Amino acid sequence: MTATLDPWLLEKLVCPVTRAPLRQVGDQLITPDGAIAYPIVEGVPVLLAEAGQSSLPRPVTADAISEHDQRDRDPE
Repeated sequence: MTATLDPWLLEKLVCPVTRAPLRQVGDQLITPDGAIAYPIVEGVPVLLAEAGQSSLPRPVTADAISEHDQRDRDPE
């Protein structure tokens, strides 16, 4: 059985990689584009970049996070 997170908490949670808001789907928190899903284990969201299941072409790593952060700082 999947417990629904408190709406107040859910509106404050963001993806640690993209900083996008998350939405709950079953026992996962998913980014708006559906690219990364984080598990909810025994009612506790696991928001570690390494815990995210990615549908991106490469796994989420510290290097990918750094690249994403660099793109945010240096827009084209």
